[in-house]
Parts: sequence; C-alpha cells; structure tokens
Amino acid sequence: MRENARVTADYKGDYQELVDEISELLDAPATLENRDFELIAFGAYDSEGELDPSALDPVRTRSILTRRSTAAVRTWFEGFGITRATGPVRIPPTPEAGVYRGRICLPVRHRGVVLGYVWLLDDDPGPSERQLTAAMAVTARIGALLADEAQAGADLTRELRAVLTAEPGWQRDMAVAELRTALGARADGPHTVVCVAPWPSADPEQAPSVRTVPHATTLCTVPWGATDQSLAVLIRLRATDVTTPALAAAARLLKEVEKGRTVRAAGIGEPRVGLLDLGTAWQEATAAARAALAEPHLGPVAEWGRIGPYRLLTALPPEAAHDPVLDQLLSPAHQELARTAEIYLDCAGQASRAAAELGIHRQTLYYRLSRVEQLTGLTLDDGEDRLLLHMALKRARL
Repeated sequence: MRENARVTADYKGDYQELVDEISELLDAPATLENRDFELIAFGAYDSEGELDPSALDPVRTRSILTRRSTAAVRTWFEGFGITRATGPVRIPPTPEAGVYRGRICLPVRHRGVVLGYVWLLDDDPGPSERQLTAAMAVTARIGALLADEAQAGADLTRELRAVLTAEPGWQRDMAVAELRTALGARADGPHTVVCVAPWPSADPEQAPSVRTVPHATTLCTVPWGATDQSLAVLIRLRATDVTTPALAAAARLLKEVEKGRTVRAAGIGEPRVGLLDLGTAWQEATAAARAALAEPHLGPVAEWGRIGPYRLLTALPPEAAHDPVLDQLLSPAHQELARTAEIYLDCAGQASRAAAELGIHRQTLYYRLSRVEQLTGLTLDDGEDRLLLHMALKRARL
C-alpha cells in the first residue's frame, strides 16, 4: 500500500481531538477552519466548565451554526495578514464588523502553505507566549493531517474512477480490491456515492478539492452521456441509516455550480457497508440524478430510495426510451394533450383533481382525454393501457 494513501483514522475525530488539545493548552475555546473559512471542528472548553455566552458574537455564532463564514468576514480577517503569517496574529475587537471580542489566529501551515486557521477568543491578559508556542506545535500536526487528507483524496481519484467505469466481473473486482487497499481500514465502513450531473468540466484541475466537500473520501469525473461529464463523490457515513453527510455534500457541490446556465441535479445511492457494491451504488446515484433532472419536484438532490417509479424506469435500456404509442402524442402540436394525460394519471385518474390542477373545466378535460385515446390507440378505462401510457410518458422525460 502506498504510504501517502494510508489513512486509518477518521479525520473528523482527529481534528476534534487536536482542537480540544489546543483549547486545554490555552484554557480558551478554539475553532478550526480550512483556508476557505469553512468550519472543521470547534471546542467549547472553559475553565469554569461552561462556555461564556459573550464568546458567541455574531461572527463566531454564524461560523458554528452554518459551518462557514461569509466572503465579507473572510476578506476582513485576511486583511490582518493571516494568509502570510507563520505565527499567532492578534486581531482587535470590531463591534461594527460583528466581532465583539478580539481574536488570536493561529495559521495552520504545512511545508510553507497555509491550509487553515485555528481561532481563539483573546482575553486579558490572554495566553502566554509559552502557551502559544505549544499551541502552534499542535497546529503543525493539524497541517500535516489536512495535507494528508488532501493527498489521500487526490491519490484515490484514479482508483474511484476505475471502480465506477469498470465492466462488471473481474475488472471491477480488481478495481475494488485496489481501492480497498488504498483506503485501508476505512474501506470497511459505511459509504455511499453522490452523482452531480452534468458537471461543467472533465479537467481534474477544475474539480473541487476533496477537502472542501464535507465527508468526502475522494471524487472524480465520469462520462455522462455522449459528451457531458458527471462528478462522482465517495462519501463516508457514520451509519447506513443516516444520509445527512451525503445530502450536505450534494448541496455544497450544487451551490458551486449554481451560477451556470445548465440545469444540474444530484443523486445519492443507497448506503452500503464496504466497497463490494460500490458500482451498484453509483448506478443508483446516476439514476437518482437523472430522475431529478426529469422531474424537478424530486430535486435538486434526489435519493435513490425516494424516486418512486423512476427506480424501474431508469433501469430500462436506451432502446426502450420511446414507445410507439407516443409517436403522435409527443409531437409539438400535441404537447398540451401529453401534459393533460400525465397530470390525469398522476392524479390516479380522478377527473376533478386533474381538472383543478390543470385549471380547466372537467368537460374540457374529458375532451382532451378522448383525443389522447385517438392519438395513442389506448383506452384510458383499461388499467393496463393506463399503466403503459403513464410509464411511457415518464420514461420519455429521461
């Protein structure tokens, strides 16, 4: 196993322990953020056993509750030179900026590169130089851990892509074995996969850093259709019945690309323990993303277990994408008839509900449905004909 891919601990737990260690060294609450000012861990240590309510000024409260700071706050703090500093930086209180108490910033660096910041509330007299020196030694360990996590995620890009694109059989088995070796003990934990599609670029340099995606182990781009790309993210979970980390990662990634013109969605596969069924989880994630793109009410983030009939419809082969009964109904001249039929079937054939949703009179609804029967050759009083039409209309969206 490659040394730089050997990660046998839960990073989140390690960060929390190191932040708590700094809090105890300095007898003050501390928070750890990455260089993008996104919260990684925070400690509520206090010498009296309680956190002083005055510690929770608006900036710190927002950071803890939303797990990130605003661009304005980031710019304001960076104005004190924290990105270049190699030692503690004291920042005075500025009530008009929402900073009611002064801060001490301990830059987290690794091999000369700033990777994050530890923040402390500055009291009078505050920590001694000896205490700060000891705390900076801990930040060096945090920096090594951040660098290790980023390197591990980058190194696993090739392995993850191989698992997701390999043909079922021995090729996929070999790819899974290689990924398992690279992950070490983490491979046996619960995981799921997130698919964001379409993704703007296949260029690895334009993919987000694994450090900036919460709970991500690694990520890669995967072909999506004939010309587009999707982004695949391997998410570590605490338990198979808690998908909150995957939802948070999907929301974060969609926010990164929300300014683009292309409609995008994210899908999440069913959680699994271990990596054996990772390929299946990816198929579920891509299916959920396709369903969210087809049916906006399912998205923008859709979980496989919540997409209803699309679990079956997305599994149909491409040649089944169009049924001959829709040849005339899906023509541009009959778009309103197709919409009427789909809403009527969505309403379980209840004419009053369908007419209300369409905003038309029931007699108009009946006329349109008769036209649908003429165009398709189906009888809407027949259960199987209704099922065929409903499935064909939903499948056509994909």
